[in-house]
Amino acid sequence: MDHFQLRQHYLSKAKRVVLKLGSAVLTAADGLNQPLIQRLVGEIGRLSSEDREFILVSSGAIAAGCRKLGFSSRPAGIPQAQAVAAAGQSVMMHTYELAFAEVGLKVAQILLTHDDLESRPRFLNARNTLFTLLGWQVVPIINENDTVATDELKFGDNDNLAALICNLAGADLLVLLTDIDGLFDQDPREHADARLLHQVESITTGIERAAGKRPGALGRGGMVSKIQAAKKAGAAGLPTLIANGLTPGILEKIFTAQEVGTLFLPQDQKLTSRQYWLAYNVTPKGAILVDPGARKALVEGHKSLLSPGILEVFGGFRKGDAVHLMGSDGKPFAVGLTNYSAREIGQIKGRQSQEIAQSLGHKAYDEVIHRDNLVIFPEG
Repeated sequence: MDHFQLRQHYLSKAKRVVLKLGSAVLTAADGLNQPLIQRLVGEIGRLSSEDREFILVSSGAIAAGCRKLGFSSRPAGIPQAQAVAAAGQSVMMHTYELAFAEVGLKVAQILLTHDDLESRPRFLNARNTLFTLLGWQVVPIINENDTVATDELKFGDNDNLAALICNLAGADLLVLLTDIDGLFDQDPREHADARLLHQVESITTGIERAAGKRPGALGRGGMVSKIQAAKKAGAAGLPTLIANGLTPGILEKIFTAQEVGTLFLPQDQKLTSRQYWLAYNVTPKGAILVDPGARKALVEGHKSLLSPGILEVFGGFRKGDAVHLMGSDGKPFAVGLTNYSAREIGQIKGRQSQEIAQSLGHKAYDEVIHRDNLVIFPEG
C-alpha cells in the first residue's frame, strides 16, 4: 500500500481514539485558549457522531492554575507546581464541561498516578471505569494526579501517559496534537530547511535524534516524549499520528486521511495487554546481568531464564518483583517477574538448576524468570 492507502487503512477504521492535547495547543498567554478548545471540541462532536469514541488526555491544568492564581509562569518548585495544578483542574474541567455541552456530550474526569497503572487490580478497576463511561457515551478526560504524584511515581509527561492509556482502553489510534506540524528531520524552529516526515515505519536511533528536546514554557514534554509515546503505542499494535492542533479542522483532516502530520506505523508483532502492562507500566526494582548465551536463548529461542546464565544481580528486590535483564552492554533488553529474591539469585547465579535446592535449602522453581512472565523489548 502507498502512503495514502496506509493512512486510509489505519485512520478510517480507528473507532476508539486516545487524543492527547498538549499545553502548546490548549494554552494562550493568559491561560487556557478557550476559542481553540471550543473548536477542537466541535470537531470531536462531529466525529463522535460517526461512531467514534474519544478519550482525552489533557494538559492545561497548570496553565489554568497560573491564570487563576495570578502567576506569570509555571512555578519551579514541585509543591508549588502541584498546588497550581490542583487550583487549575476545576477551571480546566469547567471549560471542557461547557464546550462539550454545546455538542451534546457529557464529560468525566479521571486522575491517575503511575501506581494506579502499575498495580494490576487498580489497572483493571480503572479499565472497568473507563469502559463504563464509554458505554454511557461520556467522554473521559484523563490527567496525571499531580497533587499526589512524586518524581519516582510520575508518568513524566502526558505523551507517555496517553500511550499507556491506549493499552488501558484497548484503543485503535493515538493522536498527539502539538504546536508544530509533525516530526521533521531537524528542528524547524532552528533550521529553515527542515523537512516534514509524513510517515515513519520504525523508530530508529536516527528518528530519535531528529526529535528536538525543547519543551514549551508550560509543558513538560517535547518531541522526544512524543517519539517515546509512539514507540510504546506501536508495541501495543497502534499507529500514532503527531499533528498541529492549531491547524483549523485538523481532526477532520486526520480522519479523512489527508496528508497532515506524521504517521507512525505500528509494530508487526504487538504485545498482549498483559505483556504491555509488564513492559511499560511496572517499575523494575532491580536488574540481572546475563551471559551472551542466556541472552540469545531468551531473545531468539523464547526460553525462560535459568540460573546458569546469570552473571550478576543488582538491587534488593523480592520474589515476584519486576526486574530488568541486561546484556554485556549494560542496557536492559527485557523485563520479567522473578521467582526468587535478589539475595537468593546471588546464591544460585551460575549454578545448574538441580543445584538450587542444595544452595538455598529449597527450590520452588527451575526458572528464575518464566517465559510467560518475560517481555523482550522491541529493538530500535
